[in-house]
Amino acid sequence: MTEKKQGKNGEKTGKRSGKAKSPLLPPASPSSTHAGFVAILGSPNAGKSTLLNKFIGQKISITSPKAQTTRIRTLGILTEGQTQISFVDTPGIFAAKSRLDRAMVKAAWESTQDADAVILLIDASKRIDEKVEAIIEEFKKRKASIILALNKVDDMTRDQLLPVASKLNETGIFSDIFMISARTGDGVEDLKEFLKKKMPEGPWFFGEDQISDLPSQILAAEMTREQLYRQLQEELPYAAAVLPESLEEKRDGSMVIHQRIVVARENHRAIVLGKGGARIKSIGEKARADIGKLFDRKVHLFLTVKADEKWQDRPDFYRTFGLEFGK
Repeated sequence: MTEKKQGKNGEKTGKRSGKAKSPLLPPASPSSTHAGFVAILGSPNAGKSTLLNKFIGQKISITSPKAQTTRIRTLGILTEGQTQISFVDTPGIFAAKSRLDRAMVKAAWESTQDADAVILLIDASKRIDEKVEAIIEEFKKRKASIILALNKVDDMTRDQLLPVASKLNETGIFSDIFMISARTGDGVEDLKEFLKKKMPEGPWFFGEDQISDLPSQILAAEMTREQLYRQLQEELPYAAAVLPESLEEKRDGSMVIHQRIVVARENHRAIVLGKGGARIKSIGEKARADIGKLFDRKVHLFLTVKADEKWQDRPDFYRTFGLEFGK
């Protein structure tokens, strides 16, 4: 297991296992390496986070059955051979109504501006609905040429799949079409190899063992939010957040992490706590295990729960997660 490289603000951002490199081989020169960014866009629950995690080979971006689980731009870094690809997992694109929704959708579209390749991920098992059509129309306005990845094809027969692919191909915005299953990995390797060939020549942007540019506190908070959504699902409304408070690394290598779960109402707070504190204990146990696996060390996780009906209107929340505090 290789040690974690330093990311933004001196944060350690994850680990990657692999074979030790031979000391007889010199490091690659900038002229022989390739690096670039790939933005992954799509409707909520299209499978973007699952695809990112499959590309990287471990969980970086959280997933859950709840719509709009991804709120922040999550960067997953893949380094293979002489090529480094930085995959940008974006919030789902939908008709935004609240301030938070608008900030999320804006962040998703902004991710395409400097990308070397853009993937539109579509759930092939569902009909091409208004959300997908709206995204396609926006890409037409931008005169963009993008890659189509039809996801969840393992749930469909060839006869069901071909008409969907044909209809989307007729839009004229797709340079290439891939049929994949982000869950099983079918077709993902072919897509990855295709993307590696599209990366421009140049030096890598990140260390060889770095797997994300997100600070450790944010990654840890996202792991807890995943458990919050997975364990409560429909019991807990969308309006909930996990805010990092502190992360301390001890001399023995362990981490002590404090986080605050914020919900909109007092009755939501009671739901998160559960009877006799049973639910918050379960959330903490599962989140602690995921965080420990991500950072490859023992984790001590302490959670508090606070009700704040105005949390979505507080600028500090948006700053913490790199979102724009708009109107």
